[in-house]
Amino acid sequence: MTAVRIGAVAKATGCTPRALRHYEEHGLIASARAANGYREYDDAVVTRVRNIRHLLDAGLTLDDVRIFLPCLDGDVASAPPSVAGLRVGRERLAVLDARIAAQVAVRDRLAAALQAAAPAHSPLLSPPSPPVR
Repeated sequence: MTAVRIGAVAKATGCTPRALRHYEEHGLIASARAANGYREYDDAVVTRVRNIRHLLDAGLTLDDVRIFLPCLDGDVASAPPSVAGLRVGRERLAVLDARIAAQVAVRDRLAAALQAAAPAHSPLLSPPSPPVR
């Protein structure tokens, strides 16, 4: 295995070095230190980071991703689901559904308040005009 610096991992994964340090702080990836103090990663970390990004993009949190640690070095997207992984996914989906419902309720209250405060054809209720270029 080859030692890879943080910039190369960032470029290969589309992550920022800051995100990589954040994943390391959360124990999702590990590095060694070179004599000059630079972080060096095993080149296999690229697969792990891509899998972390895949799970985060699917709506999971870094804490949720921990449950997937045993399989982060493989093909997470096509691996058979585990009971624990499905449980985490369902829990996260319930949280997201609750947040969406809360936002829709806030939006509806604002729309009702605007409707009550202004006549039907008031500029307050018109959609914003697109920016002029």
